[in-house]
Order: sequence, then structure tokens, then C-alpha cells
Amino acid sequence: MTAPADIIHLTAAELASRLSAGELSSVEATTAHLDRIREVDGDVHAFLHVNERALEIAADIDRRRAAGETLGPIAGVPLAIKDVLVTTDMPSTSGSRILEGYMSPYDATVVARSRAAGLVPLGKTNMDEFAMGSSTEHSAYGPTRNPWDLERIPGGSGGGSAAAVAAFEAPLALGSDTGGSIRQPAHVTGTVGMKPTYGGVSRYGAIALASSLDQVGPVTRTVLDAGLLHDVIGGHDPHDATSLKESWPSFASAAREGASGDVLRGLRVGVISELPDSGFQPGVSARFRATLDAMAAQGAEIVEVSAPHFEYGVAAYYLILPAEASSNLAKFDSVRFGMRVIPHAGATVEEVMAATREAGFGDEVKRRVILGTYALSAGYYDAYYGSAQKVRTLIQADFDAAFAQVDVLATPSAPTTAFRLGEKLDDPLQMYLNDVTTIPANLAGVPGISIPAGLAPEDGLPVGIQFLAPAREDARLYRVGAAVETLLVDEWGGPLLDRMPLRGGMA
Repeated sequence: MTAPADIIHLTAAELASRLSAGELSSVEATTAHLDRIREVDGDVHAFLHVNERALEIAADIDRRRAAGETLGPIAGVPLAIKDVLVTTDMPSTSGSRILEGYMSPYDATVVARSRAAGLVPLGKTNMDEFAMGSSTEHSAYGPTRNPWDLERIPGGSGGGSAAAVAAFEAPLALGSDTGGSIRQPAHVTGTVGMKPTYGGVSRYGAIALASSLDQVGPVTRTVLDAGLLHDVIGGHDPHDATSLKESWPSFASAAREGASGDVLRGLRVGVISELPDSGFQPGVSARFRATLDAMAAQGAEIVEVSAPHFEYGVAAYYLILPAEASSNLAKFDSVRFGMRVIPHAGATVEEVMAATREAGFGDEVKRRVILGTYALSAGYYDAYYGSAQKVRTLIQADFDAAFAQVDVLATPSAPTTAFRLGEKLDDPLQMYLNDVTTIPANLAGVPGISIPAGLAPEDGLPVGIQFLAPAREDARLYRVGAAVETLLVDEWGGPLLDRMPLRGGMA
């Protein structure tokens, strides 16, 4: 019998193999992860809600397997769900007081597909309020802490999902990525984060931040695990008008090909000349260059390419996102759902709405709503929002030109390792600049993956490398990501998370 301590350290693929072989039950796997949550989540605070029915769902999977029913490849594996995704059996708050206790009448498509595939929902993970932030410090329910160092941030907005996976509280998690909210948390926690092509995974049931930028994707400990979860949640959804209709290859198969094949030989890897090393923490740059060198030693060709408009990406993003957010968040009006604050007897609807939004929204949400409303106002639309959309088109053209020369682009996943809690809360601009390498992919709708690239020598904290591919070429990222992951894990003598000081328990 596998010990609980061993169960939580298995990858999703390893868990699935043991479940299928009858060596382990879903109840045992789920129990081990629930016990781990009880053990460490008081320190990490990755979860906002733990599913009371998790063991019941796991037991049903075991019964179906015992009865000979054909189940999905990862049936019975536990799953954490970012609180931006609505669920019928658990509260969906998007990290905000204004939705405290809200119960959705339907499941998000990715949640429904996960249930249908036999995954066991463990609970809902913490996040920056309405996905606005890069540190999970803007959650109305308190910050999540990085399992590598409890005094540091786990990234954002999906720090809860990344921390849960890194702390071995869940083998798989769902996240959302509007400007890097899957990839940047992966970078600072030593995990894998994949932002699919825009439209490749349904956004139906994801509480909207910026509809033209949001994308749901997997957060895992290995590239193969990300592919297995992506296979479950991806594909066309008629409920989502932006959902792409074409069929997709198996991403798990692409990851297996990358791990076992010679896919790096002859691969053209683009390095963007406009992203100089001087803007990054030395250890981040060092690990990035070392990974490129390792790829070159395997036959990859490193090519410098130009993307002259990437430097305007952050500025364009922080006009487009607030503008769309101000529109999307208008529905939180105290009338239809969510909290309601009545400031005084006989208050008008407008007064109730103002009081509710004042009490229900945090400072960062208010800041971005005000920015977005201003950018969309009469007399300023063309100067701000319209100009930002033109820059977005130029960035898309930069990607097209780059991919005419190379197969993938490579960048550091973020400029620094995990910073200390509170360090950047009073400096929003510095917080915004943390997404400088991830934002362009969202503006262009192309896929991006972050995988662990090692530890920064100056602080011993994780660093990620990001790969970007043309739209619809998600499978290419799984092949390349798995090949590089295999190369680095062999070099390290084991997964990066094996070197996490708090791997066994919290200090």
C-alpha cells in the first residue's frame, strides 16, 4: 500500500497509472491530499474553500472503475479550481467580498468537463480579487504564501492554484491567465503553467476580467500533467462565442513525444532583442541563458529576433484591461446578485449601488475600474483605448514577423524571483511591470508555457523559462516544454520541487 506521504508526491500521470492498475483508489488519493491541505494550508492559504463532497465523488469513481466502466485517462485524480471559475457545489467569489458566499446555478465549462472526465474537485483556490494582481495579495480573504518561502508571494492572480500544486496539496489545478496569471505564478513557485491559444479553452463560466485577454489553462508539476489536463478541458464550446471550432491534437501525446524524442535538434528558438538582460534579476537572466545553452548543446539554433513594439505592451495592456474590466464589473450592482449594502433608510438604487461597490470592491479593483472608465469616456476613447488597440495590432504583427523566422520564442517568465509580501503593494507600477514578458502573448492570443528553469543563485528561489508559439500551435509548446524539462531534470538529478526546503511540511 502506498503511504500518504508518497501519494501526494506522485505526479498526476503517476497517480492515474496506479489508479488504473488498481494499486491505489481515488478515495486514498483524495484522502491523502485532503490531509495535506489540513496539515499545511493554515500556513500557505492556497484554498478559500475545501470541497465537502470530495471523498463522496472519489468513492463514486472507485465504484465505477470496479464495475468495469471505461473511465478517462486521469479519472480519480484530485483537482484544485481557481475561484474565478464558477461551481454549483462550492462558493464562487473571485476573491472578492462582493461575491462572498455566492453559489452559481451552473458549472464553468472547464469544471463540467473535469467532472465528466472523473477528476475529483478538492476545492477553490485563492486569487487576487477579480484576477487583478500579480501577487495574490489583493484577495479580499488574505494573501497566499509561497511554499518555497512563506514570507514571499506565490505570484498572481492565480497564486492559490500554483501554491497548492507546489505545496503538494493538489497534483493538478485550473487557473486563468489574462496577462500572465498562470505563467508568472508558475515561475515563482517552480511549477508548470500553460496559457492556451485564445479560444482554445472555453471561458464560459469564468468570471470575466478582460474578455479579449482571459484564457483558462492548467497549473501542474510536469509538462505531461499539463497536457493531460489540457486534453480534458480544451476544445470547442458552443456556449463561448470566441471558442475555436477546429479539432486539437492530444497535448499529452505531444508532451510524451517531447520527453522521448529528439525535438530540440534543428529547433529555431527566438530571443527577443528588445528584452535586455539589464531589466532582469541577475539570477533570472543567468538561468535563462543557461537553459538556452543547454538547448543549443542538444542541437537547437538560438536566433535573435526583433519585436520592437513589445516595450509598449504593458502600457497598452493597462489601458485595454481596465477598460474591459470596468464594463465587465458593471454587473456587480447590488441588484441582481452578490452583496447589498443599504447606507440608510429610503436609499435610492444609485446610493445602494455606490455603497455596495465601495464596501465590496478592494483598492486595486477600484483603481482599475476608474482607469478603465476614464479610458472609455467621451473625448478620451481614441487617445487611450483606441491607441492601445492599435499597439495591440502592432504587437500581433511583431509575433507574425518573429514566427516567420523561428519555431518558438523564449523569454524569462518574469523579471524577478518571488518578492516579499508587502514589498510592492504601495507601488502599483512596479507590480504591473512584473508581467512584462507575459503580457504580449495575451494581447496577441498566442499560447505560452512556463516551465522551471532552476534556482536563482542569489536567493535560492525558482526561476521559469517561457516559450511562446504561433496561435493554434499549443502542441509545439508541449513538445518543446517536455524536451527542455527532461533535459533539465536529468541535469538536476530530479524535479526542482525536490529541492524545496518545505517539501515535507511547513516550518
